[in-house]
Amino acid sequence: MRKSIAVLVILSMALSACGWRDSRINPVNWFGNSRSAPVPAQDPGQTNPLIPDRSSSIFKRRNQEAPYLGSPVDQITALSVEPSGGGAIIRVTGRTLRQGAYDVRLVAANDGTPVDGLLTLELRAMQPDDTPQGPEATRRVHAGRFVSDQDLSRISAIRVVGLRNSQTSSR
Repeated sequence: MRKSIAVLVILSMALSACGWRDSRINPVNWFGNSRSAPVPAQDPGQTNPLIPDRSSSIFKRRNQEAPYLGSPVDQITALSVEPSGGGAIIRVTGRTLRQGAYDVRLVAANDGTPVDGLLTLELRAMQPDDTPQGPEATRRVHAGRFVSDQDLSRISAIRVVGLRNSQTSSR
């Protein structure tokens, strides 16, 4: 009797552990593997980048932060969403066209609010034009962004957009 109860308990514990890995309540697999998708070409805006924006008065003090002038990274090569204390960390790896990219950022579209559960981010970097192209390893850039549990409750998928492709990770 004791042996049969012990065997029954051990078998039930082993069987219940098998189902935990693919469970939707397991926070480790909320965001699975990412998928790559092409991005449609965009027309450049009708604005002239050589004409600076002017303020309405010469006496007005500028309290604004300087705008970020980064351009989209050529390709998104990897996207991962890792659970963290109080939220998750979105880690993105991309590849630029040339060496020397700096100040890499994940810039949120729609002011960081998800649209229909989809949070869209764009990988941008300051990219000089006068540097050599170089091998792929020297053109690799990384960026990360923290998303709180409160924001994650409204997000079902995360999409990171580059110039030529995008990566999506969903629950």
